[in-house]
Amino acid sequence: MKLAKPFSIIAAAGIAAAAACSALAQQAAPAPAPTQGPVPVRIGFVNIERVMREALPAKRVEKGLESETQKRDQEMRALVAQMKRLQDALENSANPLPEDERRRKAKEFTDMNREFERKKEQYTEELMTRRAEAMGGVVELANRTIKQIAQQENLDAVFQEAAWSSPRIDLTDKVIKAMNAAPQPAAK
Repeated sequence: MKLAKPFSIIAAAGIAAAAACSALAQQAAPAPAPTQGPVPVRIGFVNIERVMREALPAKRVEKGLESETQKRDQEMRALVAQMKRLQDALENSANPLPEDERRRKAKEFTDMNREFERKKEQYTEELMTRRAEAMGGVVELANRTIKQIAQQENLDAVFQEAAWSSPRIDLTDKVIKAMNAAPQPAAK
């Protein structure tokens, strides 16, 4: 029983100290600011894929890229036609070739095929690089246009990807229209 008395004095002192700390904390804590209610967030959405498909600057870039690739396409078609003629000569059973000429044409065909594959890979890489460079300017124009529209409409955020968006917040048509009206840079 003698232990109960000192324990209760220590417990009482601890409770008093905790109460004093709580009172001090309440005095030191600033009063909470009055709430004004939730601030509405204004957002927009732009289907950037549609912009890059339908805006005139993007169409001009695609048309320019298409005309650049026509010459290469013709060159590749000529190489394919030449390979086809060589393959037909090798496979023509009506007029079999002497063995040495057959080996020579087979090697020529293999070399042409290798050259075709090399050129095809090179052209594909160059086209992808050229497209990225050319479309980079269109993407920059689209982003500037989106930012202008967002500022004009006092939007807090504009998203370019969404699983779903309401037509009410869709800015895609406005962006396309603004890009189509933008002055075009001088031809390089």
